[in-house]
Amino acid sequence: MKLHERHCVPCKGGIPPMDEAKARAHLAEVPGWELVDQATKIARRFSFADFLSAQRFAVAVGELAEAEGHHPDICYGWGWCRIVFYTHKIGGLHENDFIMAAKVNALWERQQAEQR
Repeated sequence: MKLHERHCVPCKGGIPPMDEAKARAHLAEVPGWELVDQATKIARRFSFADFLSAQRFAVAVGELAEAEGHHPDICYGWGWCRIVFYTHKIGGLHENDFIMAAKVNALWERQQAEQR
């Protein structure tokens, strides 16, 4: 099953975060994302033609995150939106972060297709 088709499993903590080598391997499944903060987070910046488009995307990502129970840091401004995932309870990366990144990529692709 592809990452974007999976659902997040609640992380109760008490496990170590994903190591950098495993995180790098997972990056291949989420084009456009990068490791940040010493490989404890993944981030991606999306570009838009205007403020309202960036805001709408940020809201859509927030709704997706709420439905999955796994919440990113979202920042946006005129023409851009930056999404950062990590698992707060373990202070680093978990498979859920990559599942959500894949879901955000799929959302982005759908929105881009609708604009064409």
